[in-house]
Amino acid sequence: MMHNLPMILAGDIGGTKTVISLYARSASGALQNVHLQTFPSQNYPTLDTILNEYLEQAPRHVLKSACFGVAGAVVMGQCRTTNLPWSLSERGLAETLGIPTVKLLNDLEAAAYGMLFIGAHERVVLNPGKANASGNIAVIAAGTGLGEAMLYWDGTRHHPIASEGGHCDFSPRTDREIELLKYLRQRLNGHVSYERILSGPGLYNVYQFLRDSGYGSEPDWLGEELRGGDPSATISRHALSCQDPLCVEALDTFVAIYGAEAGNLALKCLAVGGVYIGGGIAPQILPALTRDTFMDAFLDKGRFAPLMRDMPVYVATNSQAPLLGAAHYAARLAND
Repeated sequence: MMHNLPMILAGDIGGTKTVISLYARSASGALQNVHLQTFPSQNYPTLDTILNEYLEQAPRHVLKSACFGVAGAVVMGQCRTTNLPWSLSERGLAETLGIPTVKLLNDLEAAAYGMLFIGAHERVVLNPGKANASGNIAVIAAGTGLGEAMLYWDGTRHHPIASEGGHCDFSPRTDREIELLKYLRQRLNGHVSYERILSGPGLYNVYQFLRDSGYGSEPDWLGEELRGGDPSATISRHALSCQDPLCVEALDTFVAIYGAEAGNLALKCLAVGGVYIGGGIAPQILPALTRDTFMDAFLDKGRFAPLMRDMPVYVATNSQAPLLGAAHYAARLAND
């Protein structure tokens, strides 16, 4: 039993689930997960109620600091969660926990920080590049939505920087992508962001564009599957197994646009320290990402192609990167 050990608290707060964990320092100085628990977010009126329930069941401890990655924009220490009716504040959470310091990070900001601590076995190399440990890092993650974040190198260490880059305007590179933009503008009544394409729902948007524009036909058996379950998962599955050419074309288009936008983000933050592809979709479509399509689009930056070629690009396979990042950020707060 661990009694009254100094610990830190970390959380990954999403619209579907909230993961909370206590961490302690091991003898080697590494963070050790002590008590992890997952809660269905929609079943709770506030994060405070989750924290109170969690702490009642957790080992006795002395809490030093806390950090939470949250799905939403964090401004001046406050956040209105995107898919939950929760209003969070660092000051309010500090009062609930009885500690002086709590930090809220955007979930992709937390995930970006977590990339610094994943093992080599938890990433797949898409481009070896020339790693520069003292350079900025870019993180892009397609899942339910599209998240983008950066790690800025200040000369001593990295600092996570949040963004809402996934909501920036989609910029087509090819004639077909121009058609895709026009198609989605009609369906969405105007603004088309990258998230409308680079997300679970976005893959289905791409598929519907190709089908409705005559780039392929939808067999009856596939139409039934698409209506009966998660359409994007169905499209990915049949694309990876090459069972349907329209699904293959949809996933290839998705991957090309993913690579292009990853390259855009890498240029914007000069990510000579590396580019990480996170989120839930990338590990599921890894065979498609490891083909040339992704990296060809990533490198397609004209005169800056040589710079892009030197940037390492990885797919992160550790699904707990946001929690890991929040834990290490909380440890940093405790030490500062």
